[in-house]
Amino acid sequence: MYIPAHFAITDPQVLHRIMGEHPLGVLVTSSASGLDANHIPFEFNPSAGKLGVLTGHVARANPLWQQCLQGADVMVIFRGDETYISPNWYPSKHETHRQVPTWNYEVVHVFGRLTVRDDEKFMRSVVSRLTRTHESQEPKPWKMGDSTPEYIDGMLKAIVGIEIAIERFEGKSKLSQNREPRDLQGAVDKLLEQGKTSIAQAMVKTLGK
Repeated sequence: MYIPAHFAITDPQVLHRIMGEHPLGVLVTSSASGLDANHIPFEFNPSAGKLGVLTGHVARANPLWQQCLQGADVMVIFRGDETYISPNWYPSKHETHRQVPTWNYEVVHVFGRLTVRDDEKFMRSVVSRLTRTHESQEPKPWKMGDSTPEYIDGMLKAIVGIEIAIERFEGKSKLSQNREPRDLQGAVDKLLEQGKTSIAQAMVKTLGK
């Protein structure tokens, strides 16, 4: 990924935040069949291994887990907030007419090695943790015990676990840091009007840097 120095994310906490807020990763793999991409909700454990471990699962019918060799190099893309930026939002545009449209976004690329985990105990723990995380905001969170053991056993047999030991991160936060403060603030104001508060707030944080 092309990352100019002023857009590079070097703080691990920021990388982890983007991954946590946008856990549906794009797992990019390469095999004898060519390149492939699968969209998978991941759980990230930052304290495991060298730089952390990602865990998730795929359908047993998905050929990914059979086509990729154990220990294969893979990449996972976590795309954070993103938005179009109009040059009309920059005060300087109306003075110099020397601005063009652009796109602001945050993204993390994770590089690591894939391990397929085709065992029931691992799968049960992965599903349990993912469920606990994503049901936490529900008034009455769903849990595996809400279904019959026979049903859950059948569902677990229909999926295969994957684990990725992380070896490297790349992060990019393109939030108009290369614009003068009044232009950045102009874009923030328009995004707030549109209700895009999350990325607007992220842009505001760059004003003090």
